[in-house]
Amino acid sequence: MVPANGRGWASRLLDAARWLALWLALWLPPASEAALSSYGRAKVVAAAAAPLLAAAVAMGRRWPLAALGVPVALSLALSTQMFTPLYWPALAVFGYLTGCRTATARPVLWFLGSVAVAGLPLCVVVERDLWAWPSLLLTLLGTAGLPWLLGRYRRQYAELVRLGWRLADRMEREQRVVAERTRYRERARIAGDMHDSLGHELTLIAVRAAALEIDATLAPRQQRAAGELREAAGTATARLREIIGVLRADEETQGEDRPAAAPPGESAETLVARARASGLDVTLERRGESAGLPPMAALAVHRVLQEGLTNAAKHAPGAAVRVRLVRTEDPPAVALTVVNSPGGAGPLPGVASGGAGLVGLDERVRLAGGVLRAGPAPDGGFELAAELPATTAPPPRAAGDISRLTTSGRELTRARRRVRRQLIQAVVAPVAALAGILVLMIPVSLVSSSFSVLDRGTYDRLAVGTPRDDVTPRLPLFTRDGPPDDSPAPPRGRTCVYYSTGLMSSDAYRLCFARDRLVSKTLLTRGP
Repeated sequence: MVPANGRGWASRLLDAARWLALWLALWLPPASEAALSSYGRAKVVAAAAAPLLAAAVAMGRRWPLAALGVPVALSLALSTQMFTPLYWPALAVFGYLTGCRTATARPVLWFLGSVAVAGLPLCVVVERDLWAWPSLLLTLLGTAGLPWLLGRYRRQYAELVRLGWRLADRMEREQRVVAERTRYRERARIAGDMHDSLGHELTLIAVRAAALEIDATLAPRQQRAAGELREAAGTATARLREIIGVLRADEETQGEDRPAAAPPGESAETLVARARASGLDVTLERRGESAGLPPMAALAVHRVLQEGLTNAAKHAPGAAVRVRLVRTEDPPAVALTVVNSPGGAGPLPGVASGGAGLVGLDERVRLAGGVLRAGPAPDGGFELAAELPATTAPPPRAAGDISRLTTSGRELTRARRRVRRQLIQAVVAPVAALAGILVLMIPVSLVSSSFSVLDRGTYDRLAVGTPRDDVTPRLPLFTRDGPPDDSPAPPRGRTCVYYSTGLMSSDAYRLCFARDRLVSKTLLTRGP
């Protein structure tokens, strides 16, 4: 059923127009040459090429290898060496399309190998020239093999790109889920940290309210109000404990170990001193006082410093660590930087990092109104830096995308490397095939030379005027490629063949025929 908008018919008409244009482009050159040529075989082959090329274009998508066989057969019909430039465009086009449309290489390799093997007896029987076979191999490699490799590379590149983007999209979705889950867990941890301080403050309020409740100097109405305040503070403390308990229980069921909250009043100097006592080579540079920071900012500074020292100890053992803590007043802010030099010993055994720690740390800094940066240092180490407001935190910024440069990017890099390897193979394969053909030409040359020697006795017994059918059975299987250098041109109107006088000799016998009879025989010697 045709769609109402007519796009189905439009698509079919466009395909038909493309097929027609391709068929005309491939058939018109041999048709034009055949119309101007007096060679009968060229006219017959060009006439047969019209329906055959049309069929090849039509079945090229479903049976690309069969479509490639059409120009191969047409070329062999004109020349056993496939030296037919008029059909080379068809060979190149269908070779390229076969590479694009064929999933595996084995059928094409079998087909090209079969053509090469079948070409050997064809050259021997039809051409009576063994050197025609290397020419066939080179022509087949250049006109069909190389375009097929290019089409195969394009197909593999497109498949790898599609696979890479699908993998990248899946990895991004999974990483966003992991990052969001990590943010929720970090918020639960922050809530637990805040419970330690907020619960303590609520307890102090309840204690002070209880003291006011029993103060005899207050009026009964004020004592009742103090009692209500004590009960409200106690209720708030219990409710806070219940909420934090639910968050911690959810965290424990997901297999996460909650890190210890910052010890009350622990300063950066204390944390650095404990790390140094553990064997870490760490130095602290401090400017300004960090006292008076908002609780969220103070906890974030402590966690960033703790995370930076922990990462340096795990992933760069033995590296020097520099900690820089700067407090500014205009604008009121605090900046913390933890930089470690490249670790010579490498990561500790069994240490792996999926980036969740940085995601949680980024969430904590974000909720405190700050910005977290993490990445390679100029000297090859790693840098972790945070900037936070030193006053009441502004509304937190939008959640960052620390998880974006993750596995998806690495997988795409690997995909590009695979494509580059395929490109190298596409270049190496034809070069190796060409080298193999060149090596194969050595035994071909020896065989051709040994089977193109006409012995002296047979030459002397050949009589001028003998019919060619009587002469041919007494001649060698193959002929020489041509006469010796500086030899006189053969007489006009005669068909001449050349035979070697010996295996390594440069001299040759020339036998010339006219009207199917031997009309002359000449010994050609190479001049001094």
